[in-house]
Amino acid sequence: MRTFPDKWFLIAAALLITESCALLASSDALWVLSLAQLVQGTSRALFWTSSQTHAVRTSSSAVAALRDVNLAAAIGALTGPAAAGYLWETSVQLPMLAGAAAGALAVCPLLLIIKFPPFEGTKSAPDGGKHLWRRPGVDAACWMNGAAGAWKSLLDSYVPVVLSLAGQSAITTGVLMSTANTMVLCGSAASGWVRRKGIRASLMTGVLAAGLGLAAAGPVAGWTAIAAAALALSGVGAGILQTVGPAIAAEAVHPEERGDALAVTGTFRASALFLAPIGMAGLVTIVPVAGALLAAGLLISAPAAATWLPGRRGL
Repeated sequence: MRTFPDKWFLIAAALLITESCALLASSDALWVLSLAQLVQGTSRALFWTSSQTHAVRTSSSAVAALRDVNLAAAIGALTGPAAAGYLWETSVQLPMLAGAAAGALAVCPLLLIIKFPPFEGTKSAPDGGKHLWRRPGVDAACWMNGAAGAWKSLLDSYVPVVLSLAGQSAITTGVLMSTANTMVLCGSAASGWVRRKGIRASLMTGVLAAGLGLAAAGPVAGWTAIAAAALALSGVGAGILQTVGPAIAAEAVHPEERGDALAVTGTFRASALFLAPIGMAGLVTIVPVAGALLAAGLLISAPAAATWLPGRRGL
């Protein structure tokens, strides 16, 4: 984004998600699936970094801008699977074709958005842009985004397994998963209020809610109401983390460094999305899945302890 306008990355993301869905609709071969996943991952990386950057550049409040982006994304995450399931009844390929069409149609409004110039680079940075993730404010944002990524990856992978092993039916498991995703909306909606309490309060509120809620979901997975409450709490925390974290990073740096700051926080999220399931796979070889989820949730909560350390500037 120091070379090309962020608008171009958004358009590229829409075209790549179109290609990914079209590939999945064309064949069920393993190599096609692998290629489609790589294309989808590239699309998501381009989309999240450029969409967040574009949002904060169009608004006087980074939190408000990112809240709107995350609310729209959460609505899509709730309605998309339902629509795909409905279309699946007609044809296995139809949901993917609909996804490809949606990606292609998204190009039209993207052509009309503001074309901001590329960032000027790191010449305004006090350290030349090095060690950006260690800057006060950006460091907290990175850990918040990392915690949100770990929460998301575990929710999508091991939480359904824990619920199933606890005897929950497929329908109940689906409802419980939807509960967590719905409460992400509430966390995003409350992000402005949380952010006004300061960086320390935002970090602690988000990681404790997401981590402890996820940790509790393992041991109580057999009790539907309690599991729903635990997952709801974790969803609120995740909504706060993924909204307030990038906003803090964008506000903590020079305006010409906002693209770099959001890319850095996104890297922490992507790394957590990749590493959390691998860590869980190692844990389940020595402890039951519910116990592994408990340990993972407590680990997600760990950054809250760092806020009590002395010398934490900017918190």
